[in-house]
Amino acid sequence: MRIAGMASNYGRNLLHLADTEPGGAELAVVLTNEEGAPALEGAAERGIPTEVVAREDAESRADHERRVLRRLEGYDVDLVCLDGYMRILTETFLEAAPTTLNVHPALLPSFPGLDAHERTLEAGVAVSGCTVHIVDETIDGGPIVTQEPVPVYDGDDVADLKERVLSDAEFTAYPRAVRWFAEDRVTVADGEVSVDGDEDGRFPARRLASADRDRELRYGENPHQAAAVYADDGDDLAGVVGADQLNGGAKALSYNNYNDADGALRLVREFDAPAAAVIKHTNPAGCAVADDLATAYDDALSTDPMSAFGGIVALNRACDAATAEAITDSFKEVVVAPGYTDAALDVLRGEENLRVLDVGDLGEPSASPVETDLVGGRLVQERDRQSLTADDLDVVTDREPTDEQIETMLFAWRTIKHVKSNAIIFADGTETVGVGMGQVSRVDAVRLAAMKADEHAENKDADGAVMASDAFFPFPDGVEAAADAGVEAVVQPGESVNDEDVIEAANDRDIAMAFTGQRAFKH
Repeated sequence: MRIAGMASNYGRNLLHLADTEPGGAELAVVLTNEEGAPALEGAAERGIPTEVVAREDAESRADHERRVLRRLEGYDVDLVCLDGYMRILTETFLEAAPTTLNVHPALLPSFPGLDAHERTLEAGVAVSGCTVHIVDETIDGGPIVTQEPVPVYDGDDVADLKERVLSDAEFTAYPRAVRWFAEDRVTVADGEVSVDGDEDGRFPARRLASADRDRELRYGENPHQAAAVYADDGDDLAGVVGADQLNGGAKALSYNNYNDADGALRLVREFDAPAAAVIKHTNPAGCAVADDLATAYDDALSTDPMSAFGGIVALNRACDAATAEAITDSFKEVVVAPGYTDAALDVLRGEENLRVLDVGDLGEPSASPVETDLVGGRLVQERDRQSLTADDLDVVTDREPTDEQIETMLFAWRTIKHVKSNAIIFADGTETVGVGMGQVSRVDAVRLAAMKADEHAENKDADGAVMASDAFFPFPDGVEAAADAGVEAVVQPGESVNDEDVIEAANDRDIAMAFTGQRAFKH
């Protein structure tokens, strides 16, 4: 698609279109009605042809527009984009030219015409933005193609708002509209614009979200990085953002505390029975389910008490005094739970640097999507809400797993969803005995889990353990290393091209193995 850009001043939107080429669209010419308009210099720097067609004294608007059209004839353009072109176009131009777009620095139909920023501030509205619309003979009244909002902050002046609307709204909305036209996705009929694919659904074509700053943090992941936490008031699921901190004298949560506490809470929410998890750097140092909370915590801690030092504890039951006493036996940064007994608070408040968070009723795991910021965009995906049962397991070895091993497989699979890939868990009953996480080689993750079980775990080891793997074993070496460590059963996704070799290795070591048919990566 070839674009004719028309501006009377700087033409910053046009130059941004030239730089980004949305949908492969090319800015073929920049035309201005003002001699010496700064847009001409910007276009020339980019090698874009320019035209100047100033309106002569006593020249009618129609005659001037005919001259503009004649200048554009040789450029074979498919779309006209206005950017601060300070003339109202008439039927003479609009009937002869291709579809013509304009960007207006306000959310139409409010504040059309000139001085939109001034009138926005005078009106005291909380949200402004921009509107890309098709140009007709009215003043900013043509069919709307797309809009983009921006907040209006206390203390904003015209210059502040103008720059924010340009950089945060116009530079987003105008390329989006041009891309839609370049992709032939726009239909205009009866004064209405529709865009193919711009429907709602799990992953709508556009996502608009707002969040209020809850608080600024001391710093980010590292002391040289500034940071803040924003609250999404539309999500009422229990979480660490907005949780009550019950020991007011303790320091506020850090950026890393928020990440770790959120990860810990997601893990314990997986289980119906009393569960506890100790998280370090967003990975479980240990997790366990038991008949009571204190036992679950002790089992989780004993997986790797050395790594648990300075970690985050999450519980899926109200914390009682016995569990609180166990938590305070060693240094922890944060404890997160859906409530506390008075006796537990008496214990926990005695620790000066321990943050105590009450998140309220945990509820069901959230179905809201997960976002990961990228440079220039973000990834969005559904949460991993898989919850396997024994019927979902496909036993592929000669040896059948026992009922107890199947129960452990299901526990380990729920837990491994929250371990960074490549991930391996050794488990016994409903507690972890070794966790290998974040390795670039799967067999190294097995070796790490074995080392943790044999060297760091207290009163338990890998002998007779069940191993879970978040993705298939590409070679038999992972199963062989697990067998050497004492593992007697394996649960893994399967579907490797070398499954037959892996199954043979399991049979050779008399290991029971079941496939899940689905993996549990967490990057």
